[in-house]
Amino acid sequence: MDTIEQYILDHIDPEDDYLYRLYRATNVHLLRGRMASGHLQGRLLKMLVHMIRPTNILEVGTFSGYSAICMAEGLEEGGRVYTFEINDELEDFTRPWIEGSAVGHRIEFIIGDAVVEAPKLGISFDMAFIDGDKRTYLDCYEMALRVVKPGGFILADNTLWDGHVLSAPAPADRQTKGIEDFNDFVARDTRVERVILPLRDGLTLIRIKPTSPK
Repeated sequence: MDTIEQYILDHIDPEDDYLYRLYRATNVHLLRGRMASGHLQGRLLKMLVHMIRPTNILEVGTFSGYSAICMAEGLEEGGRVYTFEINDELEDFTRPWIEGSAVGHRIEFIIGDAVVEAPKLGISFDMAFIDGDKRTYLDCYEMALRVVKPGGFILADNTLWDGHVLSAPAPADRQTKGIEDFNDFVARDTRVERVILPLRDGLTLIRIKPTSPK
């Protein structure tokens, strides 16, 4: 960890013990444990939920449940996170951590493809967090545009992809290509406003224009 990152972590809200233990367990027991949001991004997600004040949040890509718990912490009473994980092999690890958290009652953990299953819920979301398979980001984005209210927000993680978005002349793998295609498409999309934060691995904040057609 570099000096500036440590300085930031020392000057923001602390990571509580439950999230600390979840992050450690994620890195010990799951492959690519660093995919979990972690302390800084987790506190940002909670803060954004406080600011946006959503009632219903859609998450694509639960992984170990860290980000879902952080967003649920920011919800007001009656709010709910609907989080989808397509990899059913993660359920045995993730479900106990979600259900054992202090905000587990605010989280609906669903195994399945969010692109297919989320619209079937018939729920109008105020916010979506896309953090699943990078190859499907555009499909997830178009789905989110259909189920998130005009004026609502879509957050997309890993949009700088460890700098690989700068690869030239062409990306070497489909994950990088998926991120590049997503970034280029969103940059041109007149239905939304957007900004990329160079936080961690890149976090894009997208606001659907109130008059945006579905």
